[in-house]
Amino acid sequence: MKALLYMGPKQLDYQDVPDAVPQEGEELVCVSHVGICGSDMHAYLGHDERRPAPLILGHEAAGFIQGGENDGKRVAINPLVSCLKCSVCLSGRENLCAKRQIISMFPREGAFAELVAIPRNNLVFIPDHVSLTKAALTEPIACGWHASRMVQESLDNSITKPSALILGGGAIGVGAALSIKAQGVQNVTLLETNPVRRDYLARIREINVIGLNELTDNIMFDIVIDGVGFAGTREVATKYVLPGGVIAHIGLGDNEGGLDIRRMTLQEITFIGTYTYTQKDFNQTAIAIFDDRLGELNWVEKRSLSEGAQAFKDIYEGQCSAPKIILQPEILP
Repeated sequence: MKALLYMGPKQLDYQDVPDAVPQEGEELVCVSHVGICGSDMHAYLGHDERRPAPLILGHEAAGFIQGGENDGKRVAINPLVSCLKCSVCLSGRENLCAKRQIISMFPREGAFAELVAIPRNNLVFIPDHVSLTKAALTEPIACGWHASRMVQESLDNSITKPSALILGGGAIGVGAALSIKAQGVQNVTLLETNPVRRDYLARIREINVIGLNELTDNIMFDIVIDGVGFAGTREVATKYVLPGGVIAHIGLGDNEGGLDIRRMTLQEITFIGTYTYTQKDFNQTAIAIFDDRLGELNWVEKRSLSEGAQAFKDIYEGQCSAPKIILQPEILP
């Protein structure tokens, strides 16, 4: 099969590799659409020891089952593989399983390839009326769905009409904004500092997109979700969250600085780290996509998998206005 193989920092090679082989309890999926994630970019830059070269990256995927009784059925892939037996998994928090694995992290090869093997339990069947492009967005949006659920569970329930600020106009931030609105929060603002990206996001009718200069000291929010995760965005989060409010932190940009711990303590601000999603969150996100509760999801750019190296370069150099680039292998069933 053809695959886009990570060979080292800023090195991607589109080449022939051995076909993926499903193990017991797994299905072989012919990949039709696979998105480039921020974590793929971390690996591309050599910043993720969990993704050593050579490795097939990519985990935001959808496609067709190849072979077996479900041959040809369209599926979205939940890339988080957990043991489903430990106390954490049995409590419905599979994302915290000590034995968890994610395709595109060693030892599991990812989906920047024509084929990928994945446990049967990790597949969600896609209705005929839903495009595979939308289905491939299930994984990144599920991260925002999970954070939105957690932050609302932590918010004082006496706040009947909460407001939310989402930091970052990438797929994680956009997905979080759409998710929290679908979950009932109507006053949602997304902050994106890049004017080119901000102009592109104007096509999303469901959310209000602003620049940093539009935030003022008299505008504050009950909820802030940081979809970027750098010191600068954490600083914005603690500055603009209301007393008694909640900050959810999804992004993994860096791990130092930004939080105003004194203000968080004196004003009882809750900070939650959120990691990926539970299986229930993933399934609920898929259903929300199927039911059109997350809007048109028309904020993607599609390219061929063979052009993947250039796509990574364009993202790194800030040459992509769309929040998400989705790669498509040339050979489909």
